[in-house]
Amino acid sequence: DRECQTVRKVAGVFDASTLGKIEVCGPDAAAFMDIIYTNGWSKLKAGRAKYGIMLREDGFIYDDGVVGKLADDRFHVTTTTGGAPRVMNHMEDFLQTEFPEMKVWLTSTTEQYATIAVQGPKAREIIEPLVEGADISNEAFPHMSVVECNVCGVPARLFRISFTGELGFEINVPADYGRAVWEAVWERAEPMGACAYGTEAMHVMRAEKGYIIVGQDTDGTVTPYDAGLSWAIAKSKPDFVGKRGLQRSDLVSDGRRQLVGLKTKDPSKVLEEGAQIVADPDQPIPMKMIGWVTSSYWSGTLDKSIAMALVEDGSNMMGKTLYVPMPDEVIEVEVCGTVFYDEKGKRLHA
Repeated sequence: DRECQTVRKVAGVFDASTLGKIEVCGPDAAAFMDIIYTNGWSKLKAGRAKYGIMLREDGFIYDDGVVGKLADDRFHVTTTTGGAPRVMNHMEDFLQTEFPEMKVWLTSTTEQYATIAVQGPKAREIIEPLVEGADISNEAFPHMSVVECNVCGVPARLFRISFTGELGFEINVPADYGRAVWEAVWERAEPMGACAYGTEAMHVMRAEKGYIIVGQDTDGTVTPYDAGLSWAIAKSKPDFVGKRGLQRSDLVSDGRRQLVGLKTKDPSKVLEEGAQIVADPDQPIPMKMIGWVTSSYWSGTLDKSIAMALVEDGSNMMGKTLYVPMPDEVIEVEVCGTVFYDEKGKRLHA
């Protein structure tokens, strides 16, 4: 709670070095990215970043992450921490077996870069004096930008991205310099009242913003449409991995499980992750389960519990009351949107 509220009010520093990182480069890099991800990459300008979704051939979400375009022939791809090896294998498999004519080279760089996330209203004030060779003002360096520069005299890739919903930056420097740069950042952050925050606080803040974690809010049977991410599918692209899978009749049928938010009627009740959801708690056993809780936390910032769940026909259930039967009680919940904090995203663009 302290870490979350400090990040929201002042700033926080987070070690994101375990984030998966892959270098995609070569003359056909953009064309390859167009095939591997649902979004379009060819028209993205160098110096800009984009959230990308990767599907399996069957149309289900395989991984996600922010990708920065460093040049027309070079991308810095981030993946989920646990997904880095399989994403690398997935890319390499398609490159070698389906598109061997493409001039693209893939390199795993997860261990080559230390990544320091600085998030919160004072994030820019903290890092600005340490950055050389780049203007990181809001006008010159808007949200979802990337630039190669120096930080503390060290070659760096600086992203303006956020997994907390606050103004945020991620500093990528060669791993050998990670501790020195961290200490320089912390030397500026600590006197301002910032904190170092950990994975649990990161999980709470991303859930407050409705940001999904692949493998937690998805289970291998979730499509971008189910997760409310249809905006990340380029409708004009002739093809991408999973496009035909998405058109299968069972993937476009009514009543699929869809990601929604849940508000407990008693805001002090925190649901258990994995808890089953029913429409009628008085039905005879065995009850019909219509979904389950995927993410659930106490939000100190909002002073109430928050949760996300996969629920049958969830997008058509907004405002409806559902029930979570537990061994000693039945908890009433109201279906709502997945964004609980700063819905319009004003803080991201500060």
